[in-house]
Order: sequence, then C-alpha cells, then structure tokens
Amino acid sequence: MNLTAQLRNFRPWNEQEERDRAALLRLLEGGQAPCGREDPAHLTASAWVVSPGRDRVLLAYHNLYNSWAWLGGHADGERDLLSVALREVREESGLEDVRPVSPDIYSVEILTVDGHEKRGRYVSSHLHLNVTFLLEADPAAPVRRKADENSAVAWFSLEEAVAASTEPWFQARIYSKLNAKLAGFPPRR
Repeated sequence: MNLTAQLRNFRPWNEQEERDRAALLRLLEGGQAPCGREDPAHLTASAWVVSPGRDRVLLAYHNLYNSWAWLGGHADGERDLLSVALREVREESGLEDVRPVSPDIYSVEILTVDGHEKRGRYVSSHLHLNVTFLLEADPAAPVRRKADENSAVAWFSLEEAVAASTEPWFQARIYSKLNAKLAGFPPRR
C-alpha cells in the first residue's frame, strides 16, 4: 500500500495527529511531499520499539539532541516508510531481529528541527514530515551504539522512557502519546 493510502487509512489519536495527517495528505496529494533531505521539509520515519510484553521501550542517546530519543531517520527517496523505520532501527541499535507489531502507521508528526552542525557542515532549520511505526524486539538481544549518531542504546520502562528525554515537548506530546496508544496492542508472551 502506498503512503497516501496508508495515511488515508490511518485513524488519528488526537488533534495533533489529525492536523498533521491532513497536512501530510495535502502535500502528498499535491505532489509536494519531498523525500530528499535537501528540501526544507522532508519525509522521515521513526519507530517506537517495544518489548513483546509492551512494558519496555528502546531508546538511543542522540548526540545531536543530547537526549534519549526514539530511533528513526530520513526517507532519502524511499517511499516505503516502514522499511525506512526498520532499517534505521537496525543501523542505530545493532538489533538484527526487529519486526513490526503492525504494518500500519502508528503515529504521524510534523516535527521542527533547529539548525545544527552535522559532520562538520551546517544543516538549516527544517521540518520532518514524520511517520511512526510500532516495532517489537527482544530486550535480551544485544544492542550497540552507532558512534556517529548516538552515544548509547538502552531499554527503559514506559515511564522511564518519557522521563529520560530532555525535550519537554517530546515528553508531553509524543512519547507519552505513543505509550498511551500501546493499550490497543496487547502484550505477546
């Protein structure tokens, strides 16, 4: 299923998701949703990686944001954002066995990114047109950091995951929401 169809089928959780979904659909249906990171707004995919018991969340300590955060990255021309999310989790965490809890979109967000330095070059402020997927992995599986992007990778309880972030907006509006939505996905034992 293509991204536009996935977004049409997505049922928003709250007003933020409804407004961001509508904006993403307008861009996609108008042929204006850029995939390349050179555009001032571009597609990204994130993952809320949970344990089979739905009581743990995998986070990485992102060097750029100096905060514990979800995993994910730029689409870079790819339109299959679930594949992007899976690839990014594997690259950023070293996990080999990570799988979707559902192939459907879990959440949508339009996120601001302040201008910053990356690999010695300035990156202008921009927007991430983000789609999030709910993924699952075994907390006993080995993880490793990706030195050019993060300083650590670790599992947290649901509450610890929200508290570990140093970004108040993400704590209140994104990570808390992602945890609350887990109620619709029963644990696997």
